[in-house]
Amino acid sequence: MQHNAQRNVAIIGGGIGGLTAALAFARQGATVTVYEQAPELTEVGAGLQITPNGMRALYALGLEAALDMSGVKAKAVIPTDALSGREIARFDLTSQSPPYRFFHRAALIDLLARGCAANGVTVQLNARITDVRPDGSFEVDGIRVTPDLTIGADGVRSNIRGLINKPTEPFFTGQVAWRALVKVEEADPVARIWMAPGRHMVTYPLSGGRLNIVAVQQRSQWAEEGWHHQDDPGNLRQVFADCHWSLKSILSDVEKVNLWGLFRHPVAQRWHASSVAILGDAAHPTLPFLAQGANLAIEDAYVLARCCDENADLSQGLQAYQATRRNRVVKAVKGANANARNYHLSGLQRRVAHLGLRTIGTVAPDAFLNRMGWLYDHDVTAGDV
Repeated sequence: MQHNAQRNVAIIGGGIGGLTAALAFARQGATVTVYEQAPELTEVGAGLQITPNGMRALYALGLEAALDMSGVKAKAVIPTDALSGREIARFDLTSQSPPYRFFHRAALIDLLARGCAANGVTVQLNARITDVRPDGSFEVDGIRVTPDLTIGADGVRSNIRGLINKPTEPFFTGQVAWRALVKVEEADPVARIWMAPGRHMVTYPLSGGRLNIVAVQQRSQWAEEGWHHQDDPGNLRQVFADCHWSLKSILSDVEKVNLWGLFRHPVAQRWHASSVAILGDAAHPTLPFLAQGANLAIEDAYVLARCCDENADLSQGLQAYQATRRNRVVKAVKGANANARNYHLSGLQRRVAHLGLRTIGTVAPDAFLNRMGWLYDHDVTAGDV
């Protein structure tokens, strides 16, 4: 153990996965530099859900106290008929340990950045990275840098992924999504899934009196990938115009909304080459229907640091990292793809599915958590594979 103490690690990308990796390696004694092209460490978008599997890794990285003071502790997941407003079932989350929490992305980035600073991580902003090579060397603002390990945490459009994998083309799923925040005086700390034929919406509260909204519609009209594209709130309201008044009341308060197309990307065949590795969306972009994008990146970061620390030979550590992570990630991506279909059922299929959920919620309320046990109970800190 403690082989990372002799290593110089460069991380390209200062998002959730990159900062988690920086913290994990730094706590093992590595010299770590994060290179972020933006002028500040922040995150656009809105909220995210950190489930117990992600929380375990963050707790193990020394963030337990800060996490417990931040975010909103979730009480339940509530599938809801968006047309009638009727709750179909209520699946309790209060037994989860660590707690299932809702965070604003920017708040989690700030928490991770403070942890990195406390552990000696250097963050270089406005960093223009070019000419990355398989040996891990690259140029930053025209200067060649040669770390022992370079980690690509550079997201869905990762340049590092392309360095070690053949090009692949994502395909449009036929779904678009909107993100928005609205102010609320008080909100039940639950994740509510509003389901309607061909569309759905997820709402949950964030700290500071805000409600996070993610809405998805099936449609053939293509939209660009990435959530930076603004849209007219009226377009979002129109999509749900036939839904229950309580849902429409939420949307009536939306003043600014971002739209993006949902694309499927294959899980990368290779996650490492020589002295380079990728993690999170750079390795395995996933649809947002299992709330696992950030959680999988956090798990990746923890396992990557651990595998490298356990192996004097870096290449063996990188091989162990991919072997440990890939099957779980593939299963999670498939699960997210399946939920995309289940939320948008219509006709007889919809009635049968809602009856099934209602029966499970009444007769076997623990069935939901049992079914999700493979995901939420996973513990990378205990060496789970």
